Amino acid sequence: MTEATGTKVHEFETNSAADTIRAGREIAKLLTPPKFLILKGDLGAGKTTLVKGIAEALDAAEPDEVTSPTFTLMHEYEGTLHDHGKNEPVMLYHLDLYRIEQERQLDSLGLDEIATPDSIVLVEWGDKFPSVAKRSNGEIVMKTTGGDSRKITLTLKD
Repeated sequence: MTEATGTKVHEFETNSAADTIRAGREIAKLLTPPKFLILKGDLGAGKTTLVKGIAEALDAAEPDEVTSPTFTLMHEYEGTLHDHGKNEPVMLYHLDLYRIEQERQLDSLGLDEIATPDSIVLVEWGDKFPSVAKRSNGEIVMKTTGGDSRKITLTLKD
């Protein structure tokens, strides 16, 4: 972990889809609601695979139940945050804005309604829109480093 003023950076390297799911489980331990994160990476970088691990760690869904929201725009999962012996309800939202072309189309998604004190919101392609990027309090960047290998960088703003 690297700390800069007001930010914390965590890096992970994976060599398979199973590793990426495992990294997602580790990242979930670092996400305390409310969180609104931009999920960056090229097509096929493994963003949905990473969300599978996050959802599993939050008892929100089994990995095979998590699919890309490219066509539905948003998937919603009810889970439980296990923190210091306490179990708190958490909502995990996985959005994909790849097919959204204009800022005004975002209104129908209800971003204000889902960004609640008990939510973790992960938005693919959110950096396309200034209003989404502005509300973010961090990002997860996935880079392919050859074959099935990935470098995953989680940056959280305080």
